[in-house]
Amino acid sequence: MQRIRLRYTKRGRLRFTSHRDFQRAFERALRRAEVPMAYSAGFTPHPKVSYANAAPTGTGSEAEYLEIQLAAVRDPAVLRTLLDESLPDGLDIIDAVEAHTSSFADRLQASVWELRLEGVELEDAEKAVAAFMAAETVEVQRRTKNGLRTFDARGAVTRLEALAAPADRPGDGACAILRLVVRHLTPAVRPDDVLSGLRVTADLAPPVPAAVTRLAQGLLDDETGTVTDPLAPDRDAAPAASTTAAGPSAAQQVPEGSA
Repeated sequence: MQRIRLRYTKRGRLRFTSHRDFQRAFERALRRAEVPMAYSAGFTPHPKVSYANAAPTGTGSEAEYLEIQLAAVRDPAVLRTLLDESLPDGLDIIDAVEAHTSSFADRLQASVWELRLEGVELEDAEKAVAAFMAAETVEVQRRTKNGLRTFDARGAVTRLEALAAPADRPGDGACAILRLVVRHLTPAVRPDDVLSGLRVTADLAPPVPAAVTRLAQGLLDDETGTVTDPLAPDRDAAPAASTTAAGPSAAQQVPEGSA
């Protein structure tokens, strides 16, 4: 049984696609692309698909991940193309790697987020970031299915900086960009929790909702504070896996002229 790990995006209007909506769209894409899926046992078999740490509805993402199990071996690059063609624009499969390692979910240790704050001056954003990062704890509240919950939004944040917005949209109004690196802890700290924390520590309240995009997620390098590609270990292990698989056969071959 072959396992393939995929990276996909949520762009444009499809950032408002819920995780359940994506699941339905992806399973339709599997059927359209005639992917030889492995299925679970029981009275209602379903394709073996594992989704990892999906972004909240309403946020864009360049780095969502899932894993599928196949009943027959397929080329990951060909599979990526077929699935991408079977999904709507905005839900794009941008990478596919055969799994050669375990514990993939454990590699999703942190996320890099970009928050676009329309109507906020860069100077105000910088002051708010400094106040937030200087605080030991920043308590915020979020309403959950079990009621209102209070938790610390500061402890999960390893990096937060304010940047000037690129001139990629018409108009000359104020706009600041926040670049945010957040550890995946329990309870999970989301970008809107950090915005709530900026309101608590510095009274920063953007006049319009922030446009939020996940740029990356993966292993967190504690020394540099960067988030690295979680598919890299599978790429690195691929040649070794092939060599190991071919080893016994190669050992049985006798070079010409050695007899």
